[in-house]
This record gives sequence, structure tokens and C-alpha cells, in this order.
Amino acid sequence: MGSIEVVCGSMFSGKTEELVRRLKRAQIARQKVQVFKPKIDNRYSSDHVQSHDATRILSIPVEHARNILDLVDDNTRVVGIDEAQFFDESIVEIAQKLAYRGMRVICAGLDMDFRGQPFGPMPRLLAVSESVTKLSAVCVVCGNPASRTQRTAGDQGTVAVGAKEMYEARCRFCHEPDLDTYQSRLRASVHSLGSASNGNSLTSGSNASSPALASNEQPTHEVLL
Repeated sequence: MGSIEVVCGSMFSGKTEELVRRLKRAQIARQKVQVFKPKIDNRYSSDHVQSHDATRILSIPVEHARNILDLVDDNTRVVGIDEAQFFDESIVEIAQKLAYRGMRVICAGLDMDFRGQPFGPMPRLLAVSESVTKLSAVCVVCGNPASRTQRTAGDQGTVAVGAKEMYEARCRFCHEPDLDTYQSRLRASVHSLGSASNGNSLTSGSNASSPALASNEQPTHEVLL
């Protein structure tokens, strides 16, 4: 019986890893599996779906969602679609058509963009699916479960393919949706650390040039915060 399953969450939450796990179980069950991903996602491989921890499975890169219908074989039982948020809205109708043809369709993707807003076709895909699995990552700031993706570099464009060099997992309270604000705060933090470091150097130099302390005197150190 055909169905649609969606695996979603922030970056680094294990979405692709879970997708690959389900697809490999289907292969063990001797079901024919075909896997698709958007052509723009070439971070790790051009012809594999691969997670951040190098779990991978052979895939077909496609330019447009409509290409999937042309490439799916009639005897395919399970269709995997990774990074579904990068496709246009037609991915929803395509997933539905495949499900009505009796195929199990498993989609993985970001449910929110870096601003914390619903990402592309994902809301509609979640709505029409039979099963939704929402995964969480670990917030790199506080260590709590992370549901958001923090962009740390690049521009304000919604679509920017990247990994650890551009993104971090954050919880609701540590997430800064505005990239310019985040970068301004980061620069201020670096400047503050630099000023503190310079102050420590000056304090150290002052101690070095002062007369030697008597043997029964204990040195004092100024702590700059």
C-alpha cells in the first residue's frame, strides 16, 4: 500500500541518516529502492545521498522535482527523496502520485529555514503524509535539544547549501534568526575578547617591570572580565 513518510528537523539532527537507514532496511527486504536528491546538493557526493557522518546510499540527482516521475521505474517499491525542502511545490503532488501508484515514499528535509520559518514545500508535505518523524540535534551553545538551524556565514538568501562551515544547530532560545544581527554580535564578542587579551598583556608587562617582591610577599593578579 502506498504511503508518504517525512523525516524532518534541523541540520545535524540525523535526517539523512534516518532516511538511509529506512532505505537500506527496504533493500534487505529485497524491495527495489530508488533514491533522488536535488542537483544543487553536491556537498559530499554528486551521486550519493550522504549524511554528515558519512552514511550514504546511491542516488540520482535531479534538476527539477518533475524529473522524478520520469525516472521512477514501475517495479520500484520504495522511493527516497532527500533535501526535499530544495524542490519546488510540485514535489508534494509528485509524492502523492507515487503513493497512489502503491509506492512507499520517504522524504527527508529541513522543516524550517535559518530564520526559523517553514521551508519551501515542507509544510504541505508534512500535511499530506501518513507519518512524520521530527528529529532534534544538540544546541552548540547550551547543550539542550536543538530544533533550529543557525546560519553563521554567507548572505540572507534562503537557499545556501553548506555544512558545518555555514551552519550550527541551536535551540529556540539560542537561535538568532537575523544573520546580520548574529554577525554583529559575533564581531562584538571577538572585539571584547581581544580587548581583554590586550589588557592581560599590559598587566603582565607591568608586573615584569616592577621591583622584585620580597620573599614573604605573595604576587597579586588582576582578573579582567
